[in-house]
Amino acid sequence: MSPNQSESGPALGPVVALAGGVGAAKLLRGLVQVVPPAEVIAVVNTGDDCEFYGVHVSPDLDIVTYTLAGVVNSQLGFGLEGDSFALVERLTVLGHATWFRLGDRDFANCLHRTLRLRDGAGLSQVTDELRRSHGLATRILPMSEDPSPTLVALDDGSVVHFEEYLVRDGAPDAVQSVDLSAAERAVPAPGVLDAIAQARVILLCPSNPVVSIGPILALSGLRDALKASAAPVVAVSPIVGGAAVKGPAAQLLRGTGCEVSARGVAGLYRDFLDGMVIDDRDSAQASDLVALGIRPAVTDTLMVDAAASARVAQTALELAAELADERAAALASGATPKAETETRQ
Repeated sequence: MSPNQSESGPALGPVVALAGGVGAAKLLRGLVQVVPPAEVIAVVNTGDDCEFYGVHVSPDLDIVTYTLAGVVNSQLGFGLEGDSFALVERLTVLGHATWFRLGDRDFANCLHRTLRLRDGAGLSQVTDELRRSHGLATRILPMSEDPSPTLVALDDGSVVHFEEYLVRDGAPDAVQSVDLSAAERAVPAPGVLDAIAQARVILLCPSNPVVSIGPILALSGLRDALKASAAPVVAVSPIVGGAAVKGPAAQLLRGTGCEVSARGVAGLYRDFLDGMVIDDRDSAQASDLVALGIRPAVTDTLMVDAAASARVAQTALELAAELADERAAALASGATPKAETETRQ
């Protein structure tokens, strides 16, 4: 049975993807090729949100929006293709710190967000306005409307916002810990828990597990919602051959005491995860996932173009379909599904 189907006919629930950063955007661009875009809901990390040049910047929301709209800077994976930088160049001349390179049209979108928030609109509403302005059918939800900054503590005793760590400081190795306490105090944005409860499939994108997926999972009630969901939960590993495909996942995993491997990431998600797509280079770890009660699927996970993204997304959905079929058969026979006994304890 396909994850798009139920015994009584087509499933009505969405495919829900927990997302953040370039890896998530690449998987989502493939997902909307194999699932109708209107049936996809992306729940996106806001732990990176910060104010720059007087405007509210939501880096992950914008990366996802721009990528799905086909307007992202394809070389960088963020920002807008062909954007100009007159604003930051002038601010540089005037003596301001401009290490965060926000393009002019990108600034206009962020200024819209800022003005609407100042008028009393919620971040969910503003995100939807920007989504609609780009003609997207896929729903994009911020993980929370509460401020949820992710902070990184370094070996020298300093504590910096994640964007300072990543962009200004170049993601140094000397990570002592990551502070998600703001996300832990926050509540999910309107629609997030409902989307999870109604989902037919839940995907964890190959995003940084510490600072992209981690803040989403830290939200009040979020892990419990994943455990309670009847949908199969499948992750795509962001680690290939012991290294991150992009970004500082390796430094941050080591800094939080987690092994830099598909196996290590699976351990972070073990309490709710049913399946994981891992790269061919990590096939030897498939048995380790099985020992954790997680069903593996092995493929080439490098999403070098849109076709590769669609193939990886299809692999994740096929794994979800296998898990859904197994669960349905177990329930029909009166047995407890394997995923319930081994991974959702």
